Amino acid sequence: QVQLVESGGGLVQAGGSLRLSCAASGIIFSSNHMAWYRQAPGKQRELVAGISHNGYTNYANSVKGRFTISRDNAKNTVYLQMNNLKAEDTGVYYCASDDIWSRLTTSPRYWGQGTQVTVSS
Repeated sequence: QVQLVESGGGLVQAGGSLRLSCAASGIIFSSNHMAWYRQAPGKQRELVAGISHNGYTNYANSVKGRFTISRDNAKNTVYLQMNNLKAEDTGVYYCASDDIWSRLTTSPRYWGQGTQVTVSS
């Protein structure tokens, strides 16, 4: 059974930082690509950042230079460091996993339950 469990969300003031974590089980973590998506109120879910099994990363234009995705294969965990947060970063952040990169960035096979991030202005 695949489980992706996010943590680290919360309420932060604009300009602040948060670090999200996603612990994975039930998959061969080192062989899977990982991503963070988010969904703001009234909007569609969007890809925030992805990291391939061998460390290649990509980011949404809106978060480039502020967010960093990383992974620790020894801990089966992927992280999202979010700096200089803005009100428009508010939303539910979801961890996702897939062993096919193109599917990860469109319709991942596995999802976490999400963690709320709220940025007050």
